[in-house]
Amino acid sequence: MIWNSLVIALKQMERNVMRSFLTVLGVVIGVSAVITMVSLGNGATKAVTDQIASLGSNLLIVMPGQRFGASRAGASAPSFKISDADAIRSQITGLKAVAPAASESVTVVSEGKNWTTTITGTTDDYFTAGSWHLSSGRTFTETEERAGKAVCIVGETVRRTLFGTQNPVGGEIRVKNFSCEIVGLLTSKGQASMGRDQDDTVVMPFETFQRRLAGTQDVGTVMVSVSEGRSTESAQKQIESLLRERRHIPGDEDDDFNVLDTKEIAETMSGATRVLTALLGAVAAVSLLVGGIGIMNVMLVSVTERTREIGTRLAVGAREHEVLLQFLVEAVTLSSVGGLVGILLATAASALLARLMQVPFLFNLQINTVAFVFSGAIGVMFGYLPARRAARLDPIEALRHE
Repeated sequence: MIWNSLVIALKQMERNVMRSFLTVLGVVIGVSAVITMVSLGNGATKAVTDQIASLGSNLLIVMPGQRFGASRAGASAPSFKISDADAIRSQITGLKAVAPAASESVTVVSEGKNWTTTITGTTDDYFTAGSWHLSSGRTFTETEERAGKAVCIVGETVRRTLFGTQNPVGGEIRVKNFSCEIVGLLTSKGQASMGRDQDDTVVMPFETFQRRLAGTQDVGTVMVSVSEGRSTESAQKQIESLLRERRHIPGDEDDDFNVLDTKEIAETMSGATRVLTALLGAVAAVSLLVGGIGIMNVMLVSVTERTREIGTRLAVGAREHEVLLQFLVEAVTLSSVGGLVGILLATAASALLARLMQVPFLFNLQINTVAFVFSGAIGVMFGYLPARRAARLDPIEALRHE
């Protein structure tokens, strides 16, 4: 019975192709909108998570000043010193790397080309803490760090701008009034959160940066990489306690520094994108209901047009539940076909938009399945009333219908 009803439903769709297309259009738009919004939202969440992870694994970022709200400590908070980083390294266990760092925006020059980039002065631990790898060359030697040699490691953006396709290792760039030998080239990381280009960087020994660029001994940031298996929360509390003691902060005063856990940042940003994805998906789902109303309207018209056919079927012995099933199957077939077409369109649209937005394309089988099942459920919900109306027609009155 169901198979016969399905065949009849497909023949009806074939007979009225344009009307069937317009009927399922709302379902197609609804399904494709829901899947596209959720797929792009999942891709954006994955992109944010990957960007935060690229900063380093189990990474704590210690900065002077407070991150949120106004405070007496505010912008006037004293900078760290190299001794603060040394104290963290020596007094707190379970740390993989501790890297003091300071940065400054400087124009660098090479063979008539110039580029304004970020110069970071730091130690060798910076590459471990920040999960940096070298595509060629080497990192700094202990002698170069201690003596403040004019050596540097450049990022991919700087290499591409100043040297084109050439390998810059062994070459030189001019930084302000001194020449710096390039000893290494960083592997590309791409963009970080907020669109910052992580490859637009030049790294040099901390002593070199202090003496030749900054002219001070201030440390802008301390990057702390926690060993695998060690809780970042525990390390964060110990660092906060140590720095409060070193900076002589009384117990009733707020910290004049901030310790950021990149895991917490990733969870917060991912949570925000997930909420936004759910909201967009819910808004898009409204069009599914609109599509269901369209199906109900067309099915009611179909019942009116086929009243004599229904009367004939009832007159020759068809039961009410059989007529009900026939029209219900037709409604579900319409909505299911719309669901399938919507899935195909959504997959193509998601892949294209993900490429344009530069986020990963993630095919989510679960949301595709849910959208298809929901499209079928729309057919049942909005097709039941017309089907019930058809099943309750009086055979004699139906046969008299013009």
